[in-house]
Amino acid sequence: MKFSGLVAVRKTGATRTAVIFSLALTVAGCGTRAAVNDTFSLSSTPIVERPAPTNRQILVPEPTALQTLASDQIVVRLSRSELQYLAKAQWGDRLPRMVQDRLVQIFENTGRVGVGKPGQGLAIDYQLITEIRSFEIVTDGGQTAVVEIFAKILNDRNGTVRTQKGFRAVAPVKGTGNPAFVAALDAAFAKAAADIVSWTLASM
Repeated sequence: MKFSGLVAVRKTGATRTAVIFSLALTVAGCGTRAAVNDTFSLSSTPIVERPAPTNRQILVPEPTALQTLASDQIVVRLSRSELQYLAKAQWGDRLPRMVQDRLVQIFENTGRVGVGKPGQGLAIDYQLITEIRSFEIVTDGGQTAVVEIFAKILNDRNGTVRTQKGFRAVAPVKGTGNPAFVAALDAAFAKAAADIVSWTLASM
């Protein structure tokens, strides 16, 4: 049998259940063959300008996220209480790892600060601690990509939080199909990521 579907996550009070909805169920002999998903990445790398370099070094750990956002599935929000995963589509890696890689690249491209990931042996001044709170296509009232990331700058010398802020960016879905959804998410993330990097450099 050949099966493709969406996973919907419903929340009623404190209870969450996952229900698999079949979009297509076709008998193909006696065997089973898994559906092949299109694979997408975050491709936009915004340019963040800073007037002068700094000798500070920053560590960018992998962001935290709820289970619905911590996988390679692409989330579509139908309502406040119902989520689905985009059919026949997936990220090229777990979303938090992709966000981490892109943030590191944007910092590197500024040439204004030393940046690395855990395990790379850098002498660190600060850590950028992030939490992905939304990374989804919202269909209620129109199709829009919404990205929300909460960030903290942690002083690695004494363990205190220097400053913290929430970042939110939206982008309209232009066109139809999975590539249009992903392009909107990519655009919204690029805006949020540029704001995070600019804010971090100004706060150090």
